[in-house]
Amino acid sequence: MVLNYIWIAFFLIAFVVALFRLVFLGDVEVFPAIMNSTFDMAKTGFELSLGLTGIMTLWLGIMRIGEKGGMVSLLSRALGPFFSKLFPEIPKGHPATGSIIMNLAANMLGLDNAATPLGLKAMEQLQELNPHKESASNAMIMFLVLNTSGLTLIPISVMVYRAQLGAVDPSDVFLPILLSTFFSTMAGIITVSLFQKINLFNKTILAYLGAFSLIIAGIIYFFTTLPRAEVGIISSLSSNIILFSIIISFILLAIRKKVNVYETFIEGAVDGFKIAIKIIPYLVAILVAIGVFRASGAMDFIIQGIEALVVKLGFNADFVAALPTAFMKPMSGAGARGLMVDAMTNYGADSFVGRLACTFQGATDTTFYIIAVYFGSVGIIKTRHAIASGLIADLAGIIAAIFIAYLFFA
Repeated sequence: MVLNYIWIAFFLIAFVVALFRLVFLGDVEVFPAIMNSTFDMAKTGFELSLGLTGIMTLWLGIMRIGEKGGMVSLLSRALGPFFSKLFPEIPKGHPATGSIIMNLAANMLGLDNAATPLGLKAMEQLQELNPHKESASNAMIMFLVLNTSGLTLIPISVMVYRAQLGAVDPSDVFLPILLSTFFSTMAGIITVSLFQKINLFNKTILAYLGAFSLIIAGIIYFFTTLPRAEVGIISSLSSNIILFSIIISFILLAIRKKVNVYETFIEGAVDGFKIAIKIIPYLVAILVAIGVFRASGAMDFIIQGIEALVVKLGFNADFVAALPTAFMKPMSGAGARGLMVDAMTNYGADSFVGRLACTFQGATDTTFYIIAVYFGSVGIIKTRHAIASGLIADLAGIIAAIFIAYLFFA
């Protein structure tokens, strides 16, 4: 529903801006430019979707190996003690705890197809424990915000689009996204904990959050000590070593569980092929709308206005051109994806703007969509502090992404 309104708004705003430019500025080229953009972006969307097929097939095949090999279960066991403290309302041993941890573990690995059913199952189980059926419980809100904060270990879709759009090293955004999404998740946990009066100084919570924070702080400190010329090289090398190590660990775990690795890869690859073909109409639709919006001059008007304000405040404004992706992400994943592609297409996949747009895309998740789907599935009407907490987490992720992108890519 949100994407429907956004799509309509892009066209209506583009028409108004174009009409203004024609009538008051005498710009007779604006409407031909808009129509040309519809054909160009439709072609781009189709070609991009077809090009994604091979890469999506590869990565979803690898992810299926990890899933069958037990990586999701391994993460679940590792995170179990921590999440039990974040959900004090859930009785010990209740199946909702397992569903929540499995959902979050699947999300962290980028297994969207597995994460969504597990998330809906967790929400049904939490609703069984909820004494007020129309109002979100504390456990539901914590679960939702952990989802909307977008904690991701492997940003598959972002790397896939970067590869298709010609990035020299598609995985060079791996560490920046990991760092940014950590800050988003931390902000979400802290915000919800303050609302719900959860004791963040509990030994278990402190141990987990402290360990994660020290690792992230260590990574950031290490990169601040490097010469500027070496930051990109070390980041790229580290990202690729980590990612390949994860792939090897998936294979070794699968071998240990006597999984047929090749057949499991093919099984996941088939799903990857289906997904790549399925997204063609969606990608074409959103890219055409964005193309019309940009060709009308509306996009430039917004960016130039924000840029002027940022410059007046005395800040570097290089990040402004990537902001549309950040603004769109809480409302629509497809819309943000289209704006990310638009940023890489217009500025270059390896430009500062292109890389920052990718970092924005991976730093958070679609807050309004997730809340609508998960709460809607169990009839929740009163969301309480869920939206506010989710948006605070999004804001933290966006701010972190900007600072981290300057550290890695400026």
